[in-house]
Amino acid sequence: MTTALIEAVDVSRRFSRKLDYAEKIANLFGAGLEEKTVHAVDEVNLAVYPGEVVGLVGESGCGKSTLGRVMAGIMPTSGGEVRWQGKALTSLEGAEKRSMRLSAQMIFQDPMSTLNPRKKVIDLIGEAPKVHGIVKGREMRDYVASLAERVGLDATYLDRYPHQFSGGQRQRIGIARALAVKPKLLVCDESVAALDVSIQAQILNLFMDLKREFGLTYLFISHDLGVVKHICDRVVVMYLGRVVESATPDELFDNPKHPYTQALIRELPSVTDRRRVFTPIKGEIPSPLHPPPGCHFHPRCPMAFDRCRVERPALKQNSAGHVSACHLNDLPANEIKNVAAEPAI
Repeated sequence: MTTALIEAVDVSRRFSRKLDYAEKIANLFGAGLEEKTVHAVDEVNLAVYPGEVVGLVGESGCGKSTLGRVMAGIMPTSGGEVRWQGKALTSLEGAEKRSMRLSAQMIFQDPMSTLNPRKKVIDLIGEAPKVHGIVKGREMRDYVASLAERVGLDATYLDRYPHQFSGGQRQRIGIARALAVKPKLLVCDESVAALDVSIQAQILNLFMDLKREFGLTYLFISHDLGVVKHICDRVVVMYLGRVVESATPDELFDNPKHPYTQALIRELPSVTDRRRVFTPIKGEIPSPLHPPPGCHFHPRCPMAFDRCRVERPALKQNSAGHVSACHLNDLPANEIKNVAAEPAI
């Protein structure tokens, strides 16, 4: 088996807000205030192999962007570890650590908020390769110009500022900036979500062209299942900080196993079924401050039974390359039908 390019092993990420001075004083008088901890990522295991395009999907607030930042090395873990080519990130030192930092780059949803408005395009793209010795100062303009042209930007625009470009052009600048340090992995966090549909198609085609040309690996984070189905080799579904299902696009869309995945796919727009009434998933996504016990999805799941409320389901293989985390996996088919026939929660 090929060693994973990057792998999350039981990775958790929590954000804690400690009590301030006034709240501590209020507690002396019996206010009962507590520190708040957001459980953004909860013991996730995810491996991405060289040359693969992995789609990470789920509702807003499910932790997919946080997981992407952790795997890109931007954010530390609160538990577990991230491995780069089989080695834990925390064990990397010196040249190995520097190489990993350059090899994993992230492309963000809103390029305007991630591009320094006071810098010209030539500096935005060329600064990192110059600092890290990838290109010499006198060669930087030619190097940046070639990258700009490769991502569809006119090389005569290098002395302009980010505000002088459209949204699609700014995203291309972000892509060129990531490519400038010759990465192996691109973590794309909703990289086309803020763009018009026609521009989305251009950027997606660009991603695929760059993959073939540079041998890139992608972790593609999105809430758009249609986009993920189109470009990914494998789709991973997250819910409230946990992975609930993973499979190839064809297997996932044709034969989803987890009730949450089934609900997401059921409500995809369809040209052939125009009379269908939209029925959203019942209830609200629980707060990551106080996630429910057992299966996180059980308060909204029409198939939930007693075990779901107390025991966390483990990811189990349904077929080759298809895993899901649902207690229904352990029930025979006739019992599943009985559960489905019971009234929803």
